[in-house]
Amino acid sequence: MIQKNNLELDRCPHCSIATPLLGRISGNETTDHGGGNKRFWSTYKCASCGGLVLVSSPNDMNHQITDIWPAPKVVSEEVPSRAREFLTQAISSLHAPAGAVMLTGSSVDAMLKDKGLREGSLYARIDAAAAAHLITAEMAAWAHDIRLDANDQRHADEGAPLPDAANAAKALEFATALAQFLYVLPARVERGRKG
Repeated sequence: MIQKNNLELDRCPHCSIATPLLGRISGNETTDHGGGNKRFWSTYKCASCGGLVLVSSPNDMNHQITDIWPAPKVVSEEVPSRAREFLTQAISSLHAPAGAVMLTGSSVDAMLKDKGLREGSLYARIDAAAAAHLITAEMAAWAHDIRLDANDQRHADEGAPLPDAANAAKALEFATALAQFLYVLPARVERGRKG
C-alpha cells in the first residue's frame, strides 16, 4: 500500500470502525543528519473518532508504507482459531462495549479450554489454570475481573452498570496479553530455539 489522500485500512486503529475514512492532513519529508535515511511521513485523521494515524515510506510517498502508528490490531495466527475469532470480533466490536466485553470473555474461555481446562465453569477453569501455573495469580485475578464483567452483560444484571469504551479496552488488553502469554511468546521462543 502506498500513501494516498485516503489511507485504506480495514479498521481504524483507534475506534475500530470498519472501512474508516482516514484522510491525509499533512505530509513531511525527513532525512538523517547526513542527508540519508530519507523518509516521507503522512498523518491521517479518522473522520469517525478524530484519531490520528502516522505512516512512513522510504524516499517518497510513492513507495510502499513500511510503518503505521498505531499499528492496526490483529490477532496472531498462533492463537487457536476459535479463541482468535472471538478476539477478532471483540476488536471489531469496541464501538459496542457490552458486546466487546462478552466476546472477550468468550475468547478467554476458549483459550483455557484449548489448554485442556474443560471441566466446570469459567471460574473453575481460571482457578485451575493458576493452580497448574499456566497463568500467574495476578493474571487469574484479572481474568476473574473480566469474567465478572462479561457475566454482568450476559445475564443482563440490572444492578451492574453498562461497560464503556474503557471497560472494553481493559478486557481486550487482558485477553490479548493472555494470548501473547499462552501462544505467541511460546511459539516465538520455539522458533528462536530452532533457528
